[in-house]
Amino acid sequence: MSSPDSAAVKRYLLELQDRICHGLEQADGDATFVEDSWQRPSGGGGRTRVIKDGAVIEKGGVNFSHVYGDGLPASATAHRPELAGRRFEAMGVSLVIHPHNPYVPTSHANVRFFIAEKDGEAPVWWFGGGFDLTPYYGNDDDCRHWHQVAHDACAPFGDDIYPRFKQWCDTYFYLKHRDEPRGVGGLFFDDLNELGFDDSFALMRAIGDAYLPAYLPIVEKRRNTPYGERQRDFQLHRRGRYVEFNLVYDRGTLFGLQSGGRTESILMSLPPEVRWDYNWAPEPGSEEARLYEHYLKPRDWLGGGA
Repeated sequence: MSSPDSAAVKRYLLELQDRICHGLEQADGDATFVEDSWQRPSGGGGRTRVIKDGAVIEKGGVNFSHVYGDGLPASATAHRPELAGRRFEAMGVSLVIHPHNPYVPTSHANVRFFIAEKDGEAPVWWFGGGFDLTPYYGNDDDCRHWHQVAHDACAPFGDDIYPRFKQWCDTYFYLKHRDEPRGVGGLFFDDLNELGFDDSFALMRAIGDAYLPAYLPIVEKRRNTPYGERQRDFQLHRRGRYVEFNLVYDRGTLFGLQSGGRTESILMSLPPEVRWDYNWAPEPGSEEARLYEHYLKPRDWLGGGA
């Protein structure tokens, strides 16, 4: 079994950020990413890339970070006491894309690696990540495509991986206070080390590499769909749910803020415009209500138990 290789993971993550940014720029056809490199006073840094006001993308961010230090905050070790007193490194690529057109879904992806070391003891390490889709006006073909790409990325690593990671995604991206999923799911995994370093790293790479093939065909199909103020208003209300999840539940957001991360980079995932109205709900029987009735329910999008 190979020892953890942080340098190899970092090389992959930097290349992945480059590749995803290039693919999104090509798909947008107008805007380009602006890079902001930063350093963390207590150790490490990253490069945040933001795109906005494009032909397709209203706002998006693709962030690489690599932070390290001599100890983790108590909030991070409360449920993992074996991490107390260890040096740590955390690195990853995280992205969120918010399109202009309400018929183009918002997408999120994240792949990350964590390692904590202490002299005289074996390192504690794991991989995590995944990707999920948040449509405003759902489309069955888009959902099937998204999940098929997710399934195919996981397939070489075992028949149980996609169903397990899909279920984990459905459970994780759930707004308990709203009693509703954030979107139509995809993949989510954390604390992955049982495959050994080489295979765990390969699975993380397969999922990171699958994001563009999963998302860009959907963007191309929906980018020119006509829409009006009604659709835009619904999009802004649904973006409110996205904000609620990221600020209340998201582990990456909470870890970043609690560990003294860079606030601007951590909160780059928030949409540029959003609405909350008191006691708001979609009109019964409407196209907007169909999102709740048909799409915001965990489903087997591939059939046959896949």
